[in-house]
Amino acid sequence: MFSSKKLIYIFSICFSAIVIVAFLAFKGQKDANHSTSSISVGDLLQRGEKIQMGKEWDEVQNQYASYKNAIKNDVDDNKSKILLAQLYIKEARVTGEHGHYYPSALEVLDDAINNESIDDDLTFLAMTTKAGVQLSLHDFQDALTTGNQAALLNPTNAQIHGVLIDANVEMGNYEKAIALTDRMLTIKPDIRSYSRASYLREIHGDVKGAKQAMNMAVQAGFPGLEETAWAMLTLGEIYQRYGALDTAKMIYESILETRPNYPFAVGAIGDVLMQQGKNQLSEKELKKAMDIIPEVGFYISLAHLYKKENRVNEMNSLVQEIKVMLKEDTDSGHNMNLEFADLYLELLDDPRSALSYAQLEYDKRPKNIDVNLMLAKIYDEIGDKDIAQTYLKQANVTNAKYPELLALNKI
Repeated sequence: MFSSKKLIYIFSICFSAIVIVAFLAFKGQKDANHSTSSISVGDLLQRGEKIQMGKEWDEVQNQYASYKNAIKNDVDDNKSKILLAQLYIKEARVTGEHGHYYPSALEVLDDAINNESIDDDLTFLAMTTKAGVQLSLHDFQDALTTGNQAALLNPTNAQIHGVLIDANVEMGNYEKAIALTDRMLTIKPDIRSYSRASYLREIHGDVKGAKQAMNMAVQAGFPGLEETAWAMLTLGEIYQRYGALDTAKMIYESILETRPNYPFAVGAIGDVLMQQGKNQLSEKELKKAMDIIPEVGFYISLAHLYKKENRVNEMNSLVQEIKVMLKEDTDSGHNMNLEFADLYLELLDDPRSALSYAQLEYDKRPKNIDVNLMLAKIYDEIGDKDIAQTYLKQANVTNAKYPELLALNKI
């Protein structure tokens, strides 16, 4: 539970009524949009040798073939469509091929949801999974809408609580997210609920409690699994964010003991080394991560290293690659507004261009503290301190202790 406040999750009559109306509208839309056309199953992309993880890749290929054949033989096999979508989602995280896998997942999920033969249990699972994809695409309002529709079908399920927590956090509905997290911890205390409790503790200024909760998430995971590696990575990032670089690096290195070549751990080690001033070693690790998967974050980190060393031509060349990657993500339905804003502000020293992207995101979710912090930094860089203060006030509503937020508060 939360150290600062504990809220008991209760479904109010008003909330239930809103969700019921939304679900009835969805049911009508579902019937109207039903199609009998055959579904196109997206390809399974070859994993790079370094991330095949032995038998794991064999199992993924076997599962893909099984689900694909099942759907081919029976267009009403909605369970296989959902399982295939979940496989796509995992592969997106493992390989970094978001632009291929997320649209493929949405296609099979929509086909399942709009299939007249689907029952309520599978509708719930499909919608919950779809909301998760929408979160990954940074389509937070639609994720919240889809999640609320799914919650009507199974309001006590822990998984849908996780989706609604994430969506409410991103939309800036922090009190609602706390209430949902309390409820999720009661329903199923596991790696997913502990990790969400950790994040909410951190953004409310309880850094110690955030570390404790994320450590509980790690302990609840099975060593070697991708989700456990991700929890360990997040724990390391908390330590790194508040200056405990040696501890963070140790955590990242421990990930690689159970999941060799985990690219995010490799890239994180590169970031720590850069902060420690060990630029040559940092460059080596970042390029190693880039060689494993084409994750744009690794390219951005390397560009920062080039800027730090005044390697202007190399930085500019890499920035062009980054812009192409971000555009490809955007073209495939991935909202990259904040990533573009950060690129222009921090790498290119162009706050005016950064502002155009940050404003687009603010229009979507004006209560989110990260969006407001970005706008505060941009206006501070432009020199408009009064407007910066307006956004800074909203960025401080949860009393987060982010070092860059505290530094901006002092200006």
